[in-house]
Amino acid sequence: MTTSSDATGRARALRAVPAASRAAAASRAAALNGLPAVADLRARAAATATSTGSAATDDEPPESSPDLIVRTVEIPDVGDLLALLPSADPATTFSWVRRGEGIVGWGEALRLRTSGADRIRAADQAWARTVGRLHVLDEVRLPGSGAVAFGSFSFSPHSAAGGVLVVPGTVVGRRDGRSWLTTVHRVAETPSRGAHLPAPAPVGEPGPVTYRDGALTPEAWRSAVAGVVRRIRAGEVAKVVMARDVVARAVAPLDVRHLLGRLAADYPGCWTFAVDHLVGATPELLVRREKGLAACRVLAGTIERTGDDAADLRRAAELARSSKDLEEHELAVASLVRALRPYCASINVPDAPFVLHLPNVMHLASDVTGAVDAALGHPSTYLSHAGGGNGPSSLALAAALHPTAAVGGTPTRLATAILASAEQMDRGRYAGPVGWIGADGDGEWGIGLRSGELSASDPHEVRLFAGCGVVAASDPDAELAETEAKLRPMREALGS
Repeated sequence: MTTSSDATGRARALRAVPAASRAAAASRAAALNGLPAVADLRARAAATATSTGSAATDDEPPESSPDLIVRTVEIPDVGDLLALLPSADPATTFSWVRRGEGIVGWGEALRLRTSGADRIRAADQAWARTVGRLHVLDEVRLPGSGAVAFGSFSFSPHSAAGGVLVVPGTVVGRRDGRSWLTTVHRVAETPSRGAHLPAPAPVGEPGPVTYRDGALTPEAWRSAVAGVVRRIRAGEVAKVVMARDVVARAVAPLDVRHLLGRLAADYPGCWTFAVDHLVGATPELLVRREKGLAACRVLAGTIERTGDDAADLRRAAELARSSKDLEEHELAVASLVRALRPYCASINVPDAPFVLHLPNVMHLASDVTGAVDAALGHPSTYLSHAGGGNGPSSLALAAALHPTAAVGGTPTRLATAILASAEQMDRGRYAGPVGWIGADGDGEWGIGLRSGELSASDPHEVRLFAGCGVVAASDPDAELAETEAKLRPMREALGS
């Protein structure tokens, strides 16, 4: 069944990129274009090259991977990062932003593709080799400066979506009151004079949006959940995370910047991301590695918000006492700790979860941290500065952790086999790792939740996803309602 979105109900005073932000971004771009020219980049690059290697690219074999010069300079405060994005193209528009800080990028200097069961580890190894061919001139030395690759990976090893790492031609970052600009070009190319930010183009709104069922109708999905509950109660498996999809179609071509602006405004505490057609705002950090410390945020156990503060406080207390949700959360934390432990010298696990309040739902959450074992990893190929470059990289950790029980189930192999059959769809890169990695191996990887996959063949369509953890005490109607609540961020982002 196809229904029309309620344009009146979704209307807001705040637009994705307000006119004032666009004007300010244009002013900043004009100011930045006056930066001094780069003096003898090739000579400086040769002096700072640290290692050799190669990387497989889309258009060249590994042995002929191009040498790239990466230059980062500090620039005046850029303000709204998302307002700087010049293009609506979801293939070459990149974002990792939270509370106004992070990195955005556009264009493409290098693209690495992987597939199969080892797609994430293969990407990590390819990036380590690529780092050996990069000539990095980083005057900022903050997480996200220097050479950066944005990446996203399929949930399943059997998915045709596979994995991708992309080095944008331009990256702009903002953190701790500092802003920077990174540009990338081949050694054989003549660098442009000065540091240039393009004037931002108008952001397109989608207009009226209609929705249709994805792989399963709501009724069929409820029936599938009921079947999974029976298998759990029979003792086959402890937990299965069931997802469903909905296809949205807009009258106008979809502009990824419109979606990013809405998501960042409505969910500032989430990581607003865009990588290779996948766009969303995830509340769940799979892993961050920074200066030898690994940090993960586990979310499992959910209750919908009512919009009434007093009622929501009561519901938060209910969630914190819910045996069903506490069981689901405990399984997710235990799964992550088991996967992380071999890579850390020590791990800190909280005694109990806290309740994370988001605009649409509340989650049971646990922040797990660990000291990365410096004896592991690629110290000879990853660049080392500011404490980075030792131990397994952020992407190696993501490979070890994915899929967690929070998005797959427990035990992992059996649960993922059951969900693949019950969902009757390819998740693509939904619920897979998404984020970025730097030349030193540090980086941030979230789980691709609260997300949509923009169609590569039809610019008017986006496929939305949502899932929930199913355990023995699960009720199919309640689980369907939970997925509707989790679809809300993307549905609202599509509002004009």
